[in-house]
Amino acid sequence: MTSMPTDPGKHRLAVVAMCLLALVWGASFAAMKFTINSSLSVGVMLTLRFSLGAVCLWVLARAFRVPFTRQAMLDGVVLGLWLTVVFWFQADGLRFTTTAKSGFITGLYVLFTPLVSLLFRDRLKLSHALGALVATAGLYLLVHEPGAPLGGWNRGDTETLVCAVACGFHIVLTAHYSRRSSGWVLATFQVAVVALISFAITACLPAPHGFQNLRVPLSDPGVWIALAYQGFLATALAFWGMSTFQAYLGATEAAIIYSMEPVYTALIAMSGWVPGIHERLGAVQLTGGALLFAAMLLAELGPRWLKAWNSEGDAIG
Repeated sequence: MTSMPTDPGKHRLAVVAMCLLALVWGASFAAMKFTINSSLSVGVMLTLRFSLGAVCLWVLARAFRVPFTRQAMLDGVVLGLWLTVVFWFQADGLRFTTTAKSGFITGLYVLFTPLVSLLFRDRLKLSHALGALVATAGLYLLVHEPGAPLGGWNRGDTETLVCAVACGFHIVLTAHYSRRSSGWVLATFQVAVVALISFAITACLPAPHGFQNLRVPLSDPGVWIALAYQGFLATALAFWGMSTFQAYLGATEAAIIYSMEPVYTALIAMSGWVPGIHERLGAVQLTGGALLFAAMLLAELGPRWLKAWNSEGDAIG
């Protein structure tokens, strides 16, 4: 197992970077929902999004003369296979569930990540485990709909749950691979793998799920704005940042920080800023969001609080 760097400055920078990535990804749910509502199929949307991201990353990596080693490329391919599962189930699930619920259920990777970490024999800090439990409670409050059949659970929610499990594996593997491979190479290859697989799957699908009848949706400037946001910010920039900065975080710690993503998703969905998307949350759901924020604070500040409490106890004794 590759050890995690312990530089405090780089750790703080990584935390800030991951918080910003959570915001970028939180907004991407609304962008995906907008493109799907514009009659662009899941396969076409993912093919275009990840193709734009892959081209951007490749051009920048070559411009910076990043060496493409065999190990880094193989690591990128493995991450790309998991990422394909993540985004296909997430995007297809968005056809049947709301933007906010999709973000919340995806956020359950905060529970699955520490479980996957144990499979890879990673050490789990007490504060991170407690943070994961608090975050899971917050996500339950955000997702549950009192009085609705099965608590409001539907096909889209099930697909998104599969996405969340795959996210757990992707986060843990990223934590391992980013300590031995270039973030540029990892990001470029995993994004390219998603683009290629998405193209192959979509090419085999009949209308309206394939590449047929694209003239109307692609003539809408709003669709291209949404695709540009997804391709350049939520894909190229975000996966480069994830592949680079997660080397300075534990997998569970990163997952807890990422769990702020559904909170941002809900706030954007409630704001009505994105055309055609205006959702509402009640007091229970907002309480769930507050618990997610508390979980992140517990994961980040818990070790310091525990250390200070132990030091104070020693001083009194």
